Amino acid sequence: MPNSLLKGIVLAAAVALSPPLHAGAADVVSVGSVDATSANLWPFHIAVKNGYFDAANIKIDLVFAQSNASVIQQLAAGSYAVAPTAGMVDPIRAIDKGAPVALVRIVIQSPPYALLAKPEIKTIEDLKGKTIIIGGAKDITRIFTERMLEPHGLKSGDYDYVFAGATSARFSALKSGAVDAALLTMPFNFFAETAGYTNLGFTFEYLPDMPFAGMAVNRDWAAANGDVLKRFLDAYNKGVAFFDDPNNREDVVKLQMEVSKIDRDDVEKAYAFLHDKNLFEPTGKVSKRKVGSVIDALRDLGDLPLGFTVDRLLLPGVTQISE
Repeated sequence: MPNSLLKGIVLAAAVALSPPLHAGAADVVSVGSVDATSANLWPFHIAVKNGYFDAANIKIDLVFAQSNASVIQQLAAGSYAVAPTAGMVDPIRAIDKGAPVALVRIVIQSPPYALLAKPEIKTIEDLKGKTIIIGGAKDITRIFTERMLEPHGLKSGDYDYVFAGATSARFSALKSGAVDAALLTMPFNFFAETAGYTNLGFTFEYLPDMPFAGMAVNRDWAAANGDVLKRFLDAYNKGVAFFDDPNNREDVVKLQMEVSKIDRDDVEKAYAFLHDKNLFEPTGKVSKRKVGSVIDALRDLGDLPLGFTVDRLLLPGVTQISE
């Protein structure tokens, strides 16, 4: 057999056995989020690190904003295509006002907050006549706090509120002695416990079926990029599955340490908190019943009209529904 023919056969066999390549350049997806260090982004960072987006022929353009409200404003304006860990409240409010935004997935199944108090305060009942710091007068953290206090006989007027939107600011107020209790999320709830403050309970113990964060998309972008969005969701779901597998604990912890620059001890606590409480939604679906509980809470705050329904949030053909 001529040498040139043999080389041709070998080359053809190699090409036949090679994995198929995506045609053309990777699709760029602009992603907006609040904080690079947030543990809420853990599955997303896993999907990036493990090459799940690369395998889906997607290039991520990750941009950070000052607040969740700002992320949703930019998403509605088309500056971002996807907000992977949007707090549930802001997308719902934006959609009610006519913003071209849709919910395609639940990310955090229950609110991951803890109510921390001064060391001398031992029970929720001890908060009567005390000052509590939450996110805002019409912030969802008010609903979380009141749902925790009501079963213990405390009603509006039995305590005072002050407000600060950032968890870090609420922790600072607690440390300074300016308030008696604060609603905190990771890692500040861990910092407070280590410093001797009393953990009076977690919000998910009182609100197990109220989703805290979801993945929102710009509707116009989604309409024009349906296949890209499907590939994005598939890659993200692989990140969730990797996080959920306890065999991956060490890799998961090391990744978050690299991304957040937070010490191992605090990352380990965050992992245990999120993993052991099953706070990342594993199926990729949206429970209409559970999202309805968020809508009901916003109605209680006077933020939504009676006629607002869950269906207004969803993206037909993309959002997978349960219940």
